[in-house]
Amino acid sequence: MTTAPNRNILWTKIFVDELARGGLEAVCIAPGSRSTPLVIAFAEHPGIKVYSHIDERSASFFALGLALASERPVALVCSSGTAAANFYPAIIEARYSGVPLLVLTADRPPELRGSGANQTIDQIKLYGDHVLWSVDVALPEAQVPDLAIRNLRGLAARALDTALGMPKGPVHLNFPFRKPLEPIPVESDRHEIKDERSAGIAFTRIGRGQISPTPAQIKSIASVIEIGTRRMIVCGPRCPDGDFPAAVTTLARQINAVLVTDPLSGLRYHPVSGQEAVSGYDSFLKADPKIEQPDVILHFGGAVTSQPLDDYVNNYHSVIIRISDDGLWSDPTHRASQVIWADPTITCQMLLKEFNEFVTTDGEWMQGLHTLDSIATEVIESEAGAYFDGLVARDVVALLPDRANLFIANSLPVRHLDQFGLANTKRIQVFCNRGTSGIDGNVSTALGAGAFTPDQPTVFLGGDLAFYHDMNGLLALKRCGLRGIFVVINNDGGGIFHRLPIADFDPPFTELFQTPHGLHFDHTAQMYGLEYTRVEDGAGLQSAFTAALDRWAQGQSSLIEVITDPKHDLARRKEVQARIAAQIKADST
Repeated sequence: MTTAPNRNILWTKIFVDELARGGLEAVCIAPGSRSTPLVIAFAEHPGIKVYSHIDERSASFFALGLALASERPVALVCSSGTAAANFYPAIIEARYSGVPLLVLTADRPPELRGSGANQTIDQIKLYGDHVLWSVDVALPEAQVPDLAIRNLRGLAARALDTALGMPKGPVHLNFPFRKPLEPIPVESDRHEIKDERSAGIAFTRIGRGQISPTPAQIKSIASVIEIGTRRMIVCGPRCPDGDFPAAVTTLARQINAVLVTDPLSGLRYHPVSGQEAVSGYDSFLKADPKIEQPDVILHFGGAVTSQPLDDYVNNYHSVIIRISDDGLWSDPTHRASQVIWADPTITCQMLLKEFNEFVTTDGEWMQGLHTLDSIATEVIESEAGAYFDGLVARDVVALLPDRANLFIANSLPVRHLDQFGLANTKRIQVFCNRGTSGIDGNVSTALGAGAFTPDQPTVFLGGDLAFYHDMNGLLALKRCGLRGIFVVINNDGGGIFHRLPIADFDPPFTELFQTPHGLHFDHTAQMYGLEYTRVEDGAGLQSAFTAALDRWAQGQSSLIEVITDPKHDLARRKEVQARIAAQIKADST
């Protein structure tokens, strides 16, 4: 039996209870008045963990990170007006990253819409096509009929199912309420609803099975593999976890394919696939772009981070077969020969049954790629010259403990991780807002991802602008009882623009592109209660990071600010790249 003092609380308690029965475990709430009925329903439900955030944008990106890590929907609640608009960047990222979110916005009742009423905007389909489904929920009634209650329960089930569909993504439900919003008794309202299912059982259970490729599709892939002698398996972002790393690694061995792993794939830092993963490709492909292309490429996951790798694998001579079950189209160069919507793990396992023996391969080509990877890896690992931003990514990966979480910011940091964060057999979960590669919400997303596994260290690695852009997200450390380690590479502005032709045009380059700010973050650390350390070299980073891990184990958060210079960083990266090219040339003569 569900009981409540008035129609609004009864309406939301039924809806929230149905979400919990359907599997919802977490909600992020930003404060407001119109959303009071939803807030009370979530706060009183024992099966849903509530994360409270003052800022709507931080709340939305925190929810994004939590959903990204858990692979389960997370609810997001706000009041009416521009509060809902502040959710928009995170919703866009969720849409293009395939992250399930339930966006629950409170609204004024119909008679106040378009009337000049305070804090009222048009919220109907506010997020356009950036959500998978948008519903203007019915207004709670005084004597709500049973049919409307069943519809509300079904709405909760359908919202969860849509968010977890193919593709996964955000769903928007807009809830209008008339006053009273608080749990004030209203005698004329219906106060109780009988539960129509046993305790804990959802009114409507919606399930999805795994998508297996057909035998004909497997035969088609196998025939391409058998014809070609130079084979490559590329694992991009969003690859599944679980049994997939073992299945794809075994397949690579069986068909004699080179296994190339993006740092966001989940396979580069893994005890199974990490030992065979090729990860120095960004460096050796820049050094020797004339390497023969593979005949066939099996591509799992999304588009790769590395531009040299993307250029290499998308040569028109290669047959590219993309295999995914997330429903997100990922073929930016329009080179795919075949796209198969199927479970990647099952696909690998079925392909293995097609090959009882190892497949003939171009051994010289395959060995050549592994040799190039070894040269790039050895140069990067041995680099001990003047410190620069690329080595920060290298050293953070090396210093991370097993089973740690790493959130990597966009722009230069994710590219440095791709080039210098080489494969290893530690289990490191890497997160990044790569759906639209935005600068906003990175700190909050990192903390949200870390909230899913609070007993495992979560490390944020990003630049000064990404950190500055979401500094208020640090408040979640205290409000949500979290801890983290933040490594901020401060090169005083947008260092990535030094790589672009606009760097030769100043003005406007310095003020309008690089945008130097002259800030340091010691006062930020003090404000949010983080232990602050400023470093300028590898020895300093190692010492500070080791101390930060010790503090994390004792429940304290840390901020490590690594000071670099963008022109120096670019010059040093070119020096390392030149060493790799020279070593490749020396080995080939």
